[in-house]
Order: sequence, then structure tokens, then C-alpha cells
Amino acid sequence: MTFQSSLQWASQGWRGPLFAALLAMVAGLPGVFAMPPLDRDESRFAQATAQMLETGDFVVIRYQDEPRFKKPVGIHWLQAASVSAVSAVEDREIWAYRLPSLLGAMLAAAACAWGAAAFFSAPGGLIAGALLGSSLLLSTEAFIAKTDAVLCGSVVLAMAALGRIYGAARGGPPAGWRTRLLFWLGLSLALLVKGPVGLMVALLTIIALVAWERRADWLGGLGLTWGPILLVGLVGPWAWAVTVATDGAFWSTALMSDLAPKLAGGHETHGAPPGYHLLGLSLLAFPMTLLIPAGLIAAWTRRHEPGVRFALCWLIPTWIVFELAPTKLVHYTLPVYGALAWLAAAALQAPLGRIARWTGAGLGALAGLILAGLCFALLSNFGAAADVTAAAAAGGLLAAAGLLGAFMLVNRAPRGAIVTAMALSMLGHGALSAGLAPGLAPLWSSARVARILESERLLPRQGMAPSPVAVAGYAEPSLVFALGTPTKLGAPADAAQAIATFRPAVVEAASEADFRQALDDRGLRVRMVRQVTGLNYSNGRPVVLRIYVNDAPRPQAPAAPEAPP
Repeated sequence: MTFQSSLQWASQGWRGPLFAALLAMVAGLPGVFAMPPLDRDESRFAQATAQMLETGDFVVIRYQDEPRFKKPVGIHWLQAASVSAVSAVEDREIWAYRLPSLLGAMLAAAACAWGAAAFFSAPGGLIAGALLGSSLLLSTEAFIAKTDAVLCGSVVLAMAALGRIYGAARGGPPAGWRTRLLFWLGLSLALLVKGPVGLMVALLTIIALVAWERRADWLGGLGLTWGPILLVGLVGPWAWAVTVATDGAFWSTALMSDLAPKLAGGHETHGAPPGYHLLGLSLLAFPMTLLIPAGLIAAWTRRHEPGVRFALCWLIPTWIVFELAPTKLVHYTLPVYGALAWLAAAALQAPLGRIARWTGAGLGALAGLILAGLCFALLSNFGAAADVTAAAAAGGLLAAAGLLGAFMLVNRAPRGAIVTAMALSMLGHGALSAGLAPGLAPLWSSARVARILESERLLPRQGMAPSPVAVAGYAEPSLVFALGTPTKLGAPADAAQAIATFRPAVVEAASEADFRQALDDRGLRVRMVRQVTGLNYSNGRPVVLRIYVNDAPRPQAPAAPEAPP
């Protein structure tokens, strides 16, 4: 069976979206189980979900004793369902919290393939879904337990349905009530996961299409009579419940303390000038990078085709909004990567010109070499001799993905180039996320502390040490997630109080002098169990964590009185 016939068979009907979803699963799965809990967002989300399960409160989101009024509840519900189905909250297994993100990435790839097939043939749809599912950014978000992979899946589902509804009015395949239902379900899920982002993408696309064509006849196929009612019915109950439970504080905090600062300036030091997202695109979209120039050329030369026009209206307005917004994070533009994949798939329908081939080859080769260089930089700064093999595998595979893909692209084999690059890139990404990164001990201080406490039988959930562990000078959420909700993040005096009550204490070196003074004031002596030296990658500062216990024998609990005869 030739490559072309295999592609034709794999892309027909439901097989195209299914194979795209499976490819996204393979791309993201290694990191789901191998990567330790990440700071800060992932561990905050996971800890808040754990508290939902512990307290039974599925309306108000909390991180320890503080309300977390930043994002809607959708991701926490999905994570809670996942943990309840495959794990237990007391086990603190981060992989169980990551499964919704993996499923979100799979949904994004499948929906991308389904939507693109209406415009660019079934094989073109499968290629588009595979390009999105294998992209470095989505396959990384697939193993991080936060909102972005699920948001991407819900937005791409809504946009694929919207594209099919638009295409049906322009001579494409018919779009029935199921397509309209998927559009509104995708929007509803996006609202529950990350607020107005999905709605913004859809509205900007609709406005751009209507302004371009000066026609709005196709909007009648959206189900505007019942769709908004369905959306309100799905989102409204939680919105009302959280309004009542927090006396409106959720909305005022989410708008004034989270959204408004991002629009006013670089929130939480994440400011960057316009062009930031464009600058990082070659790395984050890899290996799709090889076809981005060809996709942009096809976007211009074929802009009057319905599928290309829709992809442009999906891509450009939202991209401009994110480039103009003062606060920028690399994952913000992920919901429009599906449009890039559509344009890349469209470009493969015709022979690529010299400019497209050579420019794509140059960008792809450069991206592969930069990614390989990052692997060896990680090894040099944080690795040990045992990590050399993983670094060589990850770096070599990523470099090969760029270089071999570039070579084949220049030699007029674009489909072979992208298939080869996808396969090598996925293997390299797997070696990085499941082999190299987890072995870089200095980056995982919280996980190392938790393992030491567990080996010394000092984790409170083991039932042999009193709770909670006190931590002074270090407040990363990954440590709270690992040690449990009651973990006391406080001052050196709180750590000394823990020692006085025979609880373990974790003290960062910068707080050591004050901790010792608090011990002297109480007449306490401690024994250092072990020391962990690493890097707090959230702020780029070195960290030294020392684990202490009271040097005196712990008093035995009084025996229970005997029952009277």
C-alpha cells in the first residue's frame, strides 16, 4: 500500500479525527506520567481540585485558606472527575489531574481534522489534525494540569463546527443540528474553563467574515434561537451558585484582580512588546514550522476560497488581540493554532514553490537545532552523568526532525518531510519530557523534599508524624500539593512552633538565622534530616531546603483508660 493510499484510507469518515486524536495522545502521554508536579499554575490548579474533593465544595475554588477567584470552575470539575475515576485524592498522583488536559489535546486534534476535511478533503483534514496534535506547544500543554489544552480543545471544536456551518452555505458539505450542537457545546465548555476567550475567538471570526464578504446569510445556520439558551443552561447554574456563595466576590476579583491588570500592563512580570507571539511561533509550532511559510503563501493566493478565508478570519483578528495585549504568555495563542494547521494542510494540496520550500526548510532546521541546543543546555546546567543518554536522544531526535524535514522539503517531498519531522519530533519530545526533564534533580526541589519525608516516615498522611508540616521561606504550590492541604506556609517562628510540637519543619536557607533564633528563644534543639539544593525555576533563584525534626524523643500518647469490668 502506497503512502497516498494509506493516507486516503486512514482519513475517511471517522478514521481521520480518530487517528489525529491518537497521534495527539501519543505526543502528550509520556509527560503525563513522568513529569513531577510543575510550579506554579499546574500545582495551584491541582491543589484547588484536591481541596474540592476533600471538602465536597464544588462551587467555590480555594487554594488552602485563600479563595481562588481567577478562572471558572470547569477544569476543576474535569480534574475532580478524573481523580475520582482513576485515583484517590490522598494519593496526590499528579497524572490523574493531567488526564483532562490530554483529552483536551486529543479533542483539539480530532476537531481540527473534522473541520478541515470539509474544505481540504479528508486527507487534508487528517494532516491538519496531525499537525496540531504533534505541535510542541499543544503536546506540552497536554501533560500540564491546567486550563490551556482543554481550552484549545473546546475552542477548536466550536470553530470547526462554525467553519462547517459557514462552509455549508458556500457549497460545502451540509451541516445539520449535530454540528450546531457541537458549536454551542464547544463555546459552553470554553466559558466554563477559561471565561470569555472562546467566545472572543468565535465573535472575532464571525465579525471578520461578515466584514470581508458583506454577507451574513450563513449566520441563520448557527441555531441562534436555541443555542444561547443551551449555553446559559450549561454555564448559568454554576455562575449563579458562585455569585450567591461568594456574594459576588468571584466576579469582582476575577475582573478587577485578574483580567483588568492583564489588559492594563504586563501582569505578574509577563509583559512583552507586540511581536512576542510571532517570534516564538517557529519553536512552539514545531514541526508544523516547516509548512508555515507555505501556509501563509496559500493564505494569500487562495484567500477567496471559503476554507482559506475562514482560517484567515479565525487566525488574524485573535492573533492581533493577543499581540496588542500587554500581558503575554506563550500559550495564549494556542486556540488559533488550528487555523495555522488548516492553512498548512491547504498548502499541501498543490506543489510548493521554491520560496515556500526554502523558507520553511530554513525555519524548520533552525527550530530543530535550537530545541536540541536547549536540551543540552538543560543537561549542562542541571543534569548529571546519568542524564547524558536522555539528553543525546532528545536533542538528536529534535535536531533530526528539523534537518531531515528540511532536506526532504527542499527536495520536493513535502508530505514525506512533514511525516518524518512529526515522527522524529514526537520521539524527541517524549525523550525530553519522560527521560531528560524528570532526571534534572535541581529543578524538582518540592518532589525531592516530599520523597525524603516519605522515606523517613515524616509525611503526615502516613499516620506516623503529626500534621501539618511547617515550611518557612519557600511557598511553591508543588510542595503544598505534595505534602497536603494543611501544610503551613509561614515564618521561621511557625517552623519553630512545629518543632516544639514535634512536627517536621522545612526551612529555606535564607530563613535559617531567624529559625535558629526562634529555636533558641524556646530552648529547642533540632536534628537536620537532610538538605535539598536546587533551583526555584519560577523566579530563577537558587534554593536550599533543610528538613528538621525535634532532637528530643517525641512523647508517647497516653494510653487509653481500660474499660471498667
